[in-house]
Amino acid sequence: MAPTLKELIDHARWRKAVTYRDTWPHEYVMSESDRQDELLSAISERFRAGEGVDGRFFSMNNAYLFIGKYKYWLMTHWDEIEPGVNYVINRARLYRDRRDFVIQRGDTGKPEDYPVTPAYGNHNP
Repeated sequence: MAPTLKELIDHARWRKAVTYRDTWPHEYVMSESDRQDELLSAISERFRAGEGVDGRFFSMNNAYLFIGKYKYWLMTHWDEIEPGVNYVINRARLYRDRRDFVIQRGDTGKPEDYPVTPAYGNHNP
């Protein structure tokens, strides 16, 4: 029996990302070098099934997948994934507020730095 997505996530060796470590903490694994190609495939399949949510990281549009207490995203669009290539799979803890959908200038990912201006409708951070 194939492992579930939750089992794949739980068995991945997530490590803290250096990029944005002090402003938007998150974790990542690599699909090939960390032997997480099955996880990449499972996440990509969820995106293909329409489970992704469009969001933004500052001016960059991206699709996010919400599972449990985390949101997951890929650095390459799921429809452009090719076998045998090493891709980044990211995750960050959910805040259960607008920062899970739009990250804007002044929003560091830390609760004490919550932006004053709501992100909803603000397309020019």
